[in-house]
Amino acid sequence: MSALPASTADLAQTARRQAGPVLAIASGKGGVGKTVVAIGLARAFARAGERTLLVDADLGMANVDVQMGLNPRGDLGDVVSARLSVAEAVAPALGGSEARGGFDVISGRSGSGALAGLELSSVNRLAAGLSAAALSYERTLLDLAAGADRATVRLAAAADDVLVVINDEPTSLTDAYAFIKTLRLRDEGAAPFIAVNAAPDTASGKQAYETLAKTCESFLGFRPPLAGLIERDSHVGEAIRAQTPVSVRSPASKAAKGVDALAKTLSEGVPVSQADAIASGGSTV
Repeated sequence: MSALPASTADLAQTARRQAGPVLAIASGKGGVGKTVVAIGLARAFARAGERTLLVDADLGMANVDVQMGLNPRGDLGDVVSARLSVAEAVAPALGGSEARGGFDVISGRSGSGALAGLELSSVNRLAAGLSAAALSYERTLLDLAAGADRATVRLAAAADDVLVVINDEPTSLTDAYAFIKTLRLRDEGAAPFIAVNAAPDTASGKQAYETLAKTCESFLGFRPPLAGLIERDSHVGEAIRAQTPVSVRSPASKAAKGVDALAKTLSEGVPVSQADAIASGGSTV
């Protein structure tokens, strides 16, 4: 079994130029539904015909495998410890990436903090290995840990784009701002997209986005684009309990349609100027 590549920056940069786009999905705090959104996006991209890989890159408390009812033979912990290569840790979900709506998964280590607090050199090797794995896919998603610790920001910076998932709680907004600020301290050109999840209604979701956007404008000098609003939906809890993506269990639900619209917007790209239109009640996702 091969270990992670010894090189870091050079390999990562080479892979970045050739692989399909890598999207890191982040949140300032836990409990905003980030993993539900990540799983939904993976299925939406796969249904659109893209060969898709979802990596549970929460280095402390991973749960993609739990939410999907998977029992992988290996996980990211095996990759970090060199028991498996990145390629060997890949497992199919919903029929795998060759099936319409199916995609591949690299699980984290569910319910364990063993991967938290990795040395930066290990995180760099992991980022390089994931960049190399992305060569085999048209779309790679990294479901990051909540918060803005060094490892999470390093993995976010290695992606092509970053999606920050928030809800309308004040702590979600303040913690999301802290993540964005930390990311921009590392890369001043970073301009993550925003997705509002579990909004009580459209107006509340737009207001949550507007509060965060204005804070970023005032203190960071840029306005992050709004990529989508997903309304609160009881079908999400039912899907989690059934260990099935909500788009599979309840494809006509508001949550499933919201995530599908988010995937479409991310695929097409979100012009920064469009954020104002969405937030003011113009075009919606």
